[in-house]
Amino acid sequence: MAATEDRPSSGPQAAGGDALISPKDGISYLRGSTDIPLSTATVGQFLLDTARRFPDRPAVVFREQGIRWTWREFAEEVDIMASALTALGIGNGDRVGIWSPNRIEWLLTQFATARIGAILVNINPAYRLAELEYALNKVGCKAIISAERFKSSMYLEMLTELAPELPTQTPGDLHVARLPDLRIVIRVGDTDTRGMLCFSEVIELGRQTYDVAKLDAITASLSPHDPINIQFTSGTTGNPKGATLTHSNVLNNARYIAMAMRLSEQDSLCIPVPLYHCFGMVLAVLACVSVGANMVFPGEAFDPAATLAAVSDEKCTALHGVPTMFIAELDHPDFEQFDLTHLRTGIMAGSPCPIETMKRVVAKMHLSEITIAYGMTETSPVSFQSSTTDPLDKRTTTVGRVQPHLEVKVVDPAGDTVPVGVTGELCTRGYSVMRGYWNDDAKTRESIVDGWMHTGDLAVIDADGYCNIVGRLKDMLIRGGENIYPREIEEFLFRHPKIQSVQVFGVPDPKYGEEVCAWIVLRAGEHATAEEVQAFCHGQIAHYKVPKYIRFVDELPMTVTGKVQKFVMRERMIEELKLSFDKTA
Repeated sequence: MAATEDRPSSGPQAAGGDALISPKDGISYLRGSTDIPLSTATVGQFLLDTARRFPDRPAVVFREQGIRWTWREFAEEVDIMASALTALGIGNGDRVGIWSPNRIEWLLTQFATARIGAILVNINPAYRLAELEYALNKVGCKAIISAERFKSSMYLEMLTELAPELPTQTPGDLHVARLPDLRIVIRVGDTDTRGMLCFSEVIELGRQTYDVAKLDAITASLSPHDPINIQFTSGTTGNPKGATLTHSNVLNNARYIAMAMRLSEQDSLCIPVPLYHCFGMVLAVLACVSVGANMVFPGEAFDPAATLAAVSDEKCTALHGVPTMFIAELDHPDFEQFDLTHLRTGIMAGSPCPIETMKRVVAKMHLSEITIAYGMTETSPVSFQSSTTDPLDKRTTTVGRVQPHLEVKVVDPAGDTVPVGVTGELCTRGYSVMRGYWNDDAKTRESIVDGWMHTGDLAVIDADGYCNIVGRLKDMLIRGGENIYPREIEEFLFRHPKIQSVQVFGVPDPKYGEEVCAWIVLRAGEHATAEEVQAFCHGQIAHYKVPKYIRFVDELPMTVTGKVQKFVMRERMIEELKLSFDKTA
């Protein structure tokens, strides 16, 4: 069981005796505080401890499903689900896929698998047939829990297409040619579908077989260093890789995230971000579990009006989101009608946070203590986070300081640590680094060198230890020998009063190698020309940074988590302009 001293305090983190949260000797290397020890609990133990400490406090609200549970009720429902999985023959190390939008079934599966040592496999809600088949077979899923559908994706139809044998087989004992490891399909709801178990009957099985002593014995046998979760990275080339995370990885990261926000059992966090992603699963859910804060889910998928209504009706004190979500909320026509005065903190993360957006969020949404977090799936995910006590300029222009028990450095292409203020690739080492990519030792060795996770992100660390992410290593473009970081141009263009969103990237050019291109979404009712935007840039940023190509679009191509897909824009522009990259060494 987790010891009380392992839990986050309500105050900001202190610098430990061996901490190096500001660079020494002008070198871009930092080491987080170790004052607050790492927890040695498992996720299942942590939930039980929280339920014992705050049994009657609110824990979970799913507004669309009409669910409101206390911590005692939530822990009991998790145990019922865990009993059902055990009765179905799922045990320690078995992989269980979850393919669903934000619903209570997702949350129950997350903690029920952790309780019995099964490994939760997060399936992207946007996956189509080939991606689903690859993910299930890559990690050898024994079971999958699936919603019926989500938006235009008909999940059960896709599963039946992959497994046409389903209608003729016994639910819970499947044998499928294209999915050889799959034995169990559980569909959300209480509708009978041939070959599948329905979620309601699984829960009933759990009630019939519920044995808390048996569950406690299983949980006690688990190690905090056991794998608990596989999350697929969404690379732009090649098949996605399954980042494998442990109890210790995600639980401790969540604890320190909660600390930075000063989150406590008195808080209520609105969660519009998807559960399948680290943002929802760790920064939101596990952070709340670590302190007993209430989790409020506005709906199955992000909707700005539903999010604002949830914050207003539930008197939420915290709100998470990617920048595009906050922009949509701020620009909603009924924004002024919602009461956001209870808001205090939250996290903006998931993609680079425009400085102007951050300032609007602080000024108009009462989020005076909002924090910025940076990380990646492979580091569980957060490595840097601002705290509620950081100066406003640091909270709006950086991703904060290094998290406890982590080391970070910024390196040049040769692997040498660069001086303070110099751009290079950010590397992270410590408890949060994943165990590796599932069944892919080669890719693991490429990414983790001497314990250092190479992030692929370009960063600058200042003299006070604050970090600024200036772009992706692969997004940096070189025009006529000049290194250009798209983020810098995007931040400048965000100052234009007509621009709501902007993304900058490189396209091939026969003279300069690459040229700057910008895709722009204007504010509602506004009109602008490419010449107008270019004139706005001239004399304000270097001439070689001024976008040569500008396209005005209604929306930007994005992943389900709100991350902008620059590679899609680049491909479309190359096709439209009939460009091609010259081959180089």
